[in-house]
Amino acid sequence: MPWELDNDRPIYLQLMERIQQDIVSGVYHAGDKLPSVRDLAIDAAVNPNTMQKALSELERSGLLHSRRTSGRFITEDETMLQELRDRLADRHIHDFMEKMKQLGFREDETLKKIQDAIKEEQ
Repeated sequence: MPWELDNDRPIYLQLMERIQQDIVSGVYHAGDKLPSVRDLAIDAAVNPNTMQKALSELERSGLLHSRRTSGRFITEDETMLQELRDRLADRHIHDFMEKMKQLGFREDETLKKIQDAIKEEQ
């Protein structure tokens, strides 16, 4: 999935969100080594210093940790990873509900739309 970055928000925050998304979606797994700062920066088409800032913030949060001379690794704390997954899901649901309200849908109408979409997927 291409790194779609928006100029209206700080790039490092968007990089953090993308890496978190990649972790919870299974692109990276607990204990996996991340690509180097330079490789990630090239993939995202950003300055390596910006990528470094994003990774440092994720490290500060405990999601990543560094091993001297070996690079950065994803935490193996499954509880933390599940909490991150739940937090991201809650944010998406909240954003979706806000957009549906802006479109004029009531909660029951939104629920019906979701149920219809699930039936179509099956």
